[in-house]
Amino acid sequence: MKLAFYLAAAAMVAVALALLLVPLLRAGRRDGRPRGVFLLALGIALLLPIGAGALYLHVGTPVALDGVPAAPRPMDFQQAMSELRAHLRQQPDDAKGWALLADATAALKQPEQARDAWDHVLKIEPDNVAAMVGWAETDSMVRSDHLIQGRATDLLHRALELQPDSQRALWLLGISQFQQTQYTDAAATWRRLQPLLEPGSNVAKVVAEQIANADARAGGGAAEPASAARQGAALKVEVNLAPSLRDKLRPGDQLYVYARAVNGPPMPLAVAKLAADALPATVTLTDVMAMTPALKLSSVTRVEVAARISHSGQPIAQPGDLEGSAGIVDTNRTTPIAITIDKVH
Repeated sequence: MKLAFYLAAAAMVAVALALLLVPLLRAGRRDGRPRGVFLLALGIALLLPIGAGALYLHVGTPVALDGVPAAPRPMDFQQAMSELRAHLRQQPDDAKGWALLADATAALKQPEQARDAWDHVLKIEPDNVAAMVGWAETDSMVRSDHLIQGRATDLLHRALELQPDSQRALWLLGISQFQQTQYTDAAATWRRLQPLLEPGSNVAKVVAEQIANADARAGGGAAEPASAARQGAALKVEVNLAPSLRDKLRPGDQLYVYARAVNGPPMPLAVAKLAADALPATVTLTDVMAMTPALKLSSVTRVEVAARISHSGQPIAQPGDLEGSAGIVDTNRTTPIAITIDKVH
């Protein structure tokens, strides 16, 4: 009975796979698709019935079969990737192959290789929206500061010209604008994204929070004290400028007060911007000042708190900027943090 069941099941799987994959394999060979793509497809097709059988034996009625199936052979995905790369060396104009490689390497947490693959797609198909968005996203992962700027921003704008309802492009462009302290633009971009999302979904809630955050920042202030519990962590920072550096202030200088993780990306977890001529100044850094939803003050226990006067007005430090630091503090600190700007970058 057991042997008959296995034979019947194997036969049904073999017939189903033959009917499904053989025509695809033939068509793919005619179109020049790499063999590695079909290894991945075959692996998935085999894994599903084998997994179902194993699960049945584990939680079903194994007494009826009176046996344990042999362990499935491990899938050699690395070999499939190698064959895909070999195919692309032979056919470097295969845009779909490069896109497949970009998706695969991104999933394997290899953003630099993914960005390179998306770059190949763009050389072949300059108006490929998925490649534009993919390049911008992986470029931000490769950068040490995780900023979305330069070519990445240009690609996102172009992608939205071609596909105005691209959700990923709208989300990433909003993050880029927020990072560059263009809060009004960021809120407007995310409002374009809102109608495209499922109402009440977690994504829709995150976008709504970011719009409120950008609106608050555009208005020039933090949230009211009554909402401190909703903000999570809150650090009060008092900033002064050393008398010896007062003559280095220039018209239009901007003051950035920020906190960043001790062991983490250099992107600030919270940042406040105001005119440098407002010094001495007191600001409160909170979760609503995060540059991205996933990285905020309450996500860590300790941060480095610092301040910088930017002559260029940009958040990235430039030679000649004036700096000061309070060192490392706990994010649950309730007493004011004092910073004296006393160094030249």
